[in-house]
Amino acid sequence: MEHRTDLQQIIALTLINGIGNILAKNLIAYLGSVEAIFKEKQQNLAKIPGIGEVLSKEIVSKNVMQRAEVEMNFIRKKNISACFYLDSNYPFRLKECEDAPVLLFMKGNINLDNNKFVSIVGTRTSTETGRENCKTLVADLSKNNNNIVIVSGLAYGIDICAHRAALENHLPTVAVLAHGLDKIYPPAHKSVAVKILDNGALLTEYLSGSNPDKPNFVRRNRIIAGLCDVTVVVETKKKGGSLITARCANDYNRDVFAFPGRVTDEYAAGCNELIKTNQAALIESAADILRFMNWDIKPDDKHSKDCQTALFADLTAEEQDILRILRAAPNGLQTNEIAIKTGKPFSATSARLLTMEFSGWVKLLPGNIYKALI
Repeated sequence: MEHRTDLQQIIALTLINGIGNILAKNLIAYLGSVEAIFKEKQQNLAKIPGIGEVLSKEIVSKNVMQRAEVEMNFIRKKNISACFYLDSNYPFRLKECEDAPVLLFMKGNINLDNNKFVSIVGTRTSTETGRENCKTLVADLSKNNNNIVIVSGLAYGIDICAHRAALENHLPTVAVLAHGLDKIYPPAHKSVAVKILDNGALLTEYLSGSNPDKPNFVRRNRIIAGLCDVTVVVETKKKGGSLITARCANDYNRDVFAFPGRVTDEYAAGCNELIKTNQAALIESAADILRFMNWDIKPDDKHSKDCQTALFADLTAEEQDILRILRAAPNGLQTNEIAIKTGKPFSATSARLLTMEFSGWVKLLPGNIYKALI
């Protein structure tokens, strides 16, 4: 497997104490590359906003290079993919999130940019009702839209139920881990993790040797939310960890759904609170998600039958490209997908789409999906 020639330096950057994902990205933007960071003089590094004397000494010491080399050898041996946030193979949904990892490690067989990604999360101490709702949801999603990928965290309860249901219904599934790829936690779920590799992936931002410590699970939740178009909270207590995932999804302007429960049920209290405070839309079935996200539209729907010839003369060349792409996608596309297909920056594409919406060429649907009107 091919790896970047500068991957060791990228790994080393993530190892420097005091430099998180946001500061690392700012450093790269300021100096132009990871290589330039390690070549820069300490006095110049110290002048960069957010760095200062202490961090500049950490960078020039290069004490992290040896540990980075160990990790390089590990990922080569285990056939693990490394996704740098500036590379084309980095998931486009996650790239939109400011605090997304600089580097991701993945083992498996899936394109993280294809299809529609749905995260399913919930309490580790799930009830029979919660597990049944989860299994039915995944089964119904698979029957109505086989372009869906199920994402969760491989934990006890709702997480493992979602992964197993995806495997049973032949849907790809991604497990986002709170530790390195040298282990599986909990060990009881190792057999499921192995099956996931056939039609999905194990994904993490953590290096080998990282333990599944409690703070790692909290940080892991932002990846689950950022990787997906939709987050579904099946069952959770009032202070459950799934609420963190839901909050992250809302912060990223992603759609959040939750199953309601009885007001006296402690395992439904978190879902009820999300719905009550408008942090999640109430759902009763997969049909609600498919309808809300506009994923239930078929290519032979009347809108596609009634399409008229577009008056391309009224559009710029860039807008014509966008309209051609959307007319070939009956279900519509998200802004980031359109930007990738046109090869234009996200900001420029977003501005074009807004202009086209005002002019009546396209329509913005729930789920940040644009659809051609002509």
